[in-house]
Amino acid sequence: MGRLEGKTAIITGGAGGIGKAAGALFAKEGANVLLVDLSEAALKAAVADIGSNRVHWFVGDVTRARDNDAMVAAAKEKFGGVDVFLANAGIEGDVKSIEDYDEARFDQVIAVNVKGVFLGLKSTMPAMRERGGGSIVITSSVAGVQGAAGVAPYVTSKHAVIGMMRSAAKEGAAHRIRVNTVNPSPVETRMMRSLEEGFMPGNADVAKQGMASRIPMQRYGMPEEIAQVMLFLASDDSSWVTGSVYLADGGSTS
Repeated sequence: MGRLEGKTAIITGGAGGIGKAAGALFAKEGANVLLVDLSEAALKAAVADIGSNRVHWFVGDVTRARDNDAMVAAAKEKFGGVDVFLANAGIEGDVKSIEDYDEARFDQVIAVNVKGVFLGLKSTMPAMRERGGGSIVITSSVAGVQGAAGVAPYVTSKHAVIGMMRSAAKEGAAHRIRVNTVNPSPVETRMMRSLEEGFMPGNADVAKQGMASRIPMQRYGMPEEIAQVMLFLASDDSSWVTGSVYLADGGSTS
């Protein structure tokens, strides 16, 4: 028996590095998985890479309430309900000072990274109540517990979802719905390639070396390593864990 045997998981940002790694691991542990993202082509590629008949896909925009409701409806139709929600969709925004940051871009980062999580909670929590409980895991970041110059909107959004998580944990406890965050340091994903280039245009490799050198373990994390922490929080192994911030950061915040 897998650690998620008989459970259904929705994963937003499911075509990205961490989302795909979590989808593969959750399916391996017995879950039915619905990957949600904006691009049908990227989702199909992710499902093909995972290669499991437990994994399906759904095109949706987390910033739209109707899309969040629709992904839950799809999970109910395909699998009978929702037990795990991994609110993983997120964007990095630009690397610019607060003075130079575009207002519309700020709004976009907050819409995806904060509003998207809020709408996901709003749609999945009632479905979890119907199942007698569940687990919600929100992808935050080390940027959710410390500052970083040049990415203020991203940092703000990742702080915000920790507060949202703590409130949701209080509300969900009576219904056996647990809510926690996972907070990675830099991970080998597309997002970090974008940030490296943003911090040092034309010298992304140098930027990566500098960021990795500031991590006590002297390297970026791998998506699969973050997925393992998410699996613990999604499974019944963490039945007494809610309202907590789980740093998976190679010692960055120690």
